Amino acid sequence: MSKAEATTALKQFVDGFNASNTKLDPKVNPTYETESLLAVDQALTKSGQAVSPRGNPKFPRLTLTSPHFTVPKQAGWPKFFLADAVSNRNNARWFLVFTRDAVGAKWKASYLSALADNQIPQFKTDPDGYAEAVPADAKDSGLKVAPGELGKAYATYLNTGKGEVFAPGPATDQWRKLREQQGRQPGSRIQYEDQPSDYAPVALRTKDGGALVFFSTYYHQQKTVSEGSRISIPPEIKGIMDGPAKESDRMTFTTLSQQVVKVPAAGASEKVAFLHRLEAKTSAKSL
Repeated sequence: MSKAEATTALKQFVDGFNASNTKLDPKVNPTYETESLLAVDQALTKSGQAVSPRGNPKFPRLTLTSPHFTVPKQAGWPKFFLADAVSNRNNARWFLVFTRDAVGAKWKASYLSALADNQIPQFKTDPDGYAEAVPADAKDSGLKVAPGELGKAYATYLNTGKGEVFAPGPATDQWRKLREQQGRQPGSRIQYEDQPSDYAPVALRTKDGGALVFFSTYYHQQKTVSEGSRISIPPEIKGIMDGPAKESDRMTFTTLSQQVVKVPAAGASEKVAFLHRLEAKTSAKSL
């Protein structure tokens, strides 16, 4: 893959991102996104459309500058590469995973994260400058947790609190504590259940033998309010409703969450550290 091809893919993403967020038309998202990022952003677009049916012409346009591309040497399909660039959205670089399934297919973005300078890892490269893609299975990963097992391990941890794999932080122990607080409010209860997604993880080896891994999970919520009360449904939730938007005392919500983590090498003392998380409610249902 050439730098010109990667540059074109990045430009297509920026153009598509600006178009979908201006028009708030969910049919635009599949033209430049795929897999879990498509599910996240299309849900956000549907929510935005429900709030502003005529679109958002004042949407501040995204710009990505000073791009850098990390390309792994790969055999077979699908193939992927990583693009990172300075965003005008925040003081961070946006990291985008682009993937395609065949020769001639369009490169589309499947993961998005924003990393500060001190979070950006150094990737392992060969003499020709190619990075190393890490296999998803445990046998060949050389990591403390194989990329293909991260979704299950994370869901299990969030469900039970058990395990010593993940480092403490906002996406782990602090999130479990926040859920406990939010789940038991006066007149309201929220039950949580997490599960791995079917979207394939993407991993690149770092110089220290670990890897930067992108993966996704779902979490489900069931909210119940006291008898005689009703859960109000804001316009943005109406845009993703499964079934009629009737006010009731019970509702379920499904959220897709994308994570990027630094996974240490097998045998290292460090734990899996979360660097960024992006999520969106993808469906809601009145019970």
